Amino acid sequence: MDQAATSSSSSSSSSSPRRYTHEEYKETADWLLAHTEQRPKVAIICGSGLGSLADLLEDKTVFPYKDIPRFPTSTVPGHAGQLVFGKLQGRECVCMQGRFHFYEGYDIQTVTFPVRVFFLLGVETLIVTNAAGGLNDAYNEGDIMLIKDHINLPGFAGQNPLCGQNDERFGVRFPCMSDAYDRELRALARQTAEEQGCGGFLQEGVYCMVAGPSYETIAECRLLRTLGADTVGMSTVPEVLVARHCGLRVLGLSLITNMTVTDYDSNQKANHEEVLQTTRNRTQDLERFVSNLIAKI
Repeated sequence: MDQAATSSSSSSSSSSPRRYTHEEYKETADWLLAHTEQRPKVAIICGSGLGSLADLLEDKTVFPYKDIPRFPTSTVPGHAGQLVFGKLQGRECVCMQGRFHFYEGYDIQTVTFPVRVFFLLGVETLIVTNAAGGLNDAYNEGDIMLIKDHINLPGFAGQNPLCGQNDERFGVRFPCMSDAYDRELRALARQTAEEQGCGGFLQEGVYCMVAGPSYETIAECRLLRTLGADTVGMSTVPEVLVARHCGLRVLGLSLITNMTVTDYDSNQKANHEEVLQTTRNRTQDLERFVSNLIAKI
C-alpha cells in the first residue's frame, strides 16, 4: 500500500499540528505558476509504483519536491518525489510522482498540502490512485477498483484535515461527502475500460483507510470486511476530503496489489516488494486506461 516521506520545509510530527494560511498556499501556487506556462485543469496523485503515469506527459516541466516552497519530500521506494506538469492527450495536467502519508510522521495538514495548491492553480478534477490490499474475495491481484466510497478510520479518531478553523475561501464548514467520488467520472471510467478491453478486471467498491505503517492483522481484515470495505490502504482519503472541500471533482482508483490475509492457517505475508511487483505487472494497462480516460474528461 502507499508509502512515503520525510519533511523538508514543513516540520514532521510535532506536539501541535501545522496550520497553513491561505497566503502560504497561494505563495506556493504562485511560485509554480511563475515557473511554468502550463495551466492544468486535471491533477493526478500517483500511489506506490504508479509514478510512471507521469511519464506519459508531453511538454513536461518537472519540479523536485525539495525545490518547491513548503512541499514535503518523498523517500520511500515507489515514490519519485517530483511534481510534473505537461500534456496528456492534449489536456494540460499536473502529476504528483509520490504522495505524503500520515504514518511517516507528517501531520494531516501537511499530507494534504498539495491539494489546496492545486485548487489555487485552477485544477478542477483530481484523480487519486493508490496501491491497496484486496479484502473482497471476488477481487484478484491486478484488478483495478473504482472507488465509489470510503471509510476513514483515522477520521473516526479525529485525524481529519478539515479540523480546525475553516477558511471559506476554500470551502464550507461542513462539506458533504456522500458524493465524494464523482458518479459521472465513474461512469466514464467504466465506459473507457470496456472500450479498451479492461472491463474484465475493473471492479467498483469501498476503500478503507488505515493509518499504517504496519499491515493489517487477520482480525483487523475480518473487521474491515464486516464494515463493508473492499480494499484497504494507507492514503488517499485525506486528499479526497480536502479536494471535495475545495469543490474539485474526484475520481479514485485502487490497484489491487495483494490480497489480505484472513485465514489463521495461511502462510502468506504482506510486503512492500509484492506491492511494487504487482504494480509493475499492471502498469501498461493502467497507463492506457488513465490516458484514454483523461481524453474524455
